Amino acid sequence: MRSPLDDSPRPLATNNGGTAFVGDPSARDTGAQLRLFIDSVKDYAILTLDPGGYIVTWNTGAERIKGYRAEEILGQHFSCFHPPDDVARGKPQQELETVLREGRFEEEGWRLRKDGGRFWANVVITPMRDPQGLLVGFAKVTRDFTERKLAQEQLQQSEERFRLLVSHIQDYAIYMLDPEGRVTTWNAGAERFKQYRAEEILGQHFSRFFPPEDVARGKPWKALQIAANEGHFEEEAWRIRKDGTRFWANVVITAMRDAQDRLMGFAKVTRDFTERKQTQDQRELELLRDAVRARDEFLSVASHELKTPLTPLQLKLTALLRVVENHPAATLPVQRVARDLEVARRQVRKLSDLIEDLLDVSRITMGQLRLERAPMDFSALVREVVARYAPQSAQVGCGVTLDAHTPLEGNWDRARLDQVVTNLLSNALKYGAGKPLHVSVSLDAGRAVLCVRDEGIGIPVDAQPRLFERFVRAVSERNYGGLGLGLFITQQIVEAHGGSVQVRSTPGEGATFTVTLPTGEAS
Repeated sequence: MRSPLDDSPRPLATNNGGTAFVGDPSARDTGAQLRLFIDSVKDYAILTLDPGGYIVTWNTGAERIKGYRAEEILGQHFSCFHPPDDVARGKPQQELETVLREGRFEEEGWRLRKDGGRFWANVVITPMRDPQGLLVGFAKVTRDFTERKLAQEQLQQSEERFRLLVSHIQDYAIYMLDPEGRVTTWNAGAERFKQYRAEEILGQHFSRFFPPEDVARGKPWKALQIAANEGHFEEEAWRIRKDGTRFWANVVITAMRDAQDRLMGFAKVTRDFTERKQTQDQRELELLRDAVRARDEFLSVASHELKTPLTPLQLKLTALLRVVENHPAATLPVQRVARDLEVARRQVRKLSDLIEDLLDVSRITMGQLRLERAPMDFSALVREVVARYAPQSAQVGCGVTLDAHTPLEGNWDRARLDQVVTNLLSNALKYGAGKPLHVSVSLDAGRAVLCVRDEGIGIPVDAQPRLFERFVRAVSERNYGGLGLGLFITQQIVEAHGGSVQVRSTPGEGATFTVTLPTGEAS
C-alpha cells in the first residue's frame, strides 16, 4: 500500500483530460515540508494507518508518547495500543467502522505504552481518500491527557469529599440557592435548624425562612440584591422554622459567579445563635438592672451627702440671724459669730467639693478633663495639703508622719494633683481615724512616688478590684459618708498625667495607696 506521505509521483486527472503528477517538483517540496512539520511535533502522536489498521507512518510525538521507535512499530496493528479488554471486545475495529460510517471518530480513554503503562488519551481518527474517493487509509492523532485526567479526578474527589463534608455538618445550615433564591441543595445542619427534609424544601424560595413582616417589606430579595452587587451579605436576625417558631440566626450569603462573571446562584450559611442571643439579652438585662440599681443608690447617697452639710449650715445661719436680731451691733458676741461662720464656711466648702466631684465625673465621662501643666514642686504641694488637714487630723486622732522635705520638680497640673493628694489624705483620715498616718514623697527611676498609708479598717478583698470605679463604696454608707467618686477621679487625673495609682490592703490592718507620676509630659 502507498503511504499517504509518500512523495513519489501520483497521476491526477485534470479538467482538460490530461494528467498531472503530485510528485512534480513543487508538490515534492510541499510534501517534504509537511513531513518535516509532522515529524517535529512532539506533543501529538500523529500516525497513519492503512485501510486494515496497520501503522504506515510514525512521528516524533508518537515515539515520545507511546514509547516505540519507528522501526519497532511500523507494520504493526494499531490495536496494540489498546488495553487487552478493549481488544477482546473488538473495540479497535469498531473505531475504524465508526470512522467509515460517520467520517470521524473521537474519544478519551485508556491506551497502552510500550512498557505496558497506561495513559489517558484523546484520540481522533479520520479517513484518508484519494481524488476518486477511494479509502487509502486513516490519519490518527493522539494526545496524552493523563495529567488533566488526574487533575479532573482529584477535583471530582475533592468535590465529592466536600459534598459529603457539607452534607454531614450539623452545626451549620449550608445550602445553595439559584439566582432567583430557590433552594437547590440541603444539608443535615439545615434540616436540624429549619426542620425541613430535603424533599420538602428543594425548589422552594428561601423567603419562607423569614418572618412575615420581613417578607412583607421585601427583605429576602434585598439580601440577594446586596449579595449579588457586593458579593456578600451578612446579618444576625430572626428566622422561622418549619413549625413556625423563631430562632436567632447568623446568616451569610455569598454570590457565586462563573469565569465570565455570570451569576450562577448563592451559597448560604446559617448558624443558630438563639442560646447566645438569650445569654446576651440576659446579660444586657442584668447590666441594665445594675445600672438602675447603681443610679438609685447614687441618688440616695448623693441626696444624703448633699443634705448632710445643709442641716448644720441652716442651723448656724439661723442662729446667727437670731443673734443679730437680738443684739445691737455694738453688743454682738464676736467670738460666737466667728465660730458659727467658720462652721458654715466648712459646710459650704463641703457642698462645693461634692458638686465639683460630680462635675469632674461628667467631664471625665465626656472626655473633657483638661490639664494645665506648669513647673511645680510636688513635695511642697503635699506639705501644703497635709498642713491644711492638720485640724481635721487632730480632731480624728491621727498623728501624721510626713516625709516630703526634698524638693521634687515636675511639669504637672497643680490644682488636679491637689485633688489627688486631698482625696487620698481625706480617705486615710476617714478610714484610719485614731491610728497613725504616714505620707511620703520620693523619686524612683525618674518618677515621682507618693505613698499614703493608714492603719485603719482596711479594704475587703472582694472590693479591691473595683475600688477605682465610679460610685463604688467598700464600706457601709451608714458608718462612712461619701459618694464613692474620690478614688475614681484620683485614678483618672493620675492616668491623664501618664501615671498610675495602686492599692495594697489587708482588712483590719490598713491600706496603702501609691501614686507614680512621670516628671515630664504625659506619654
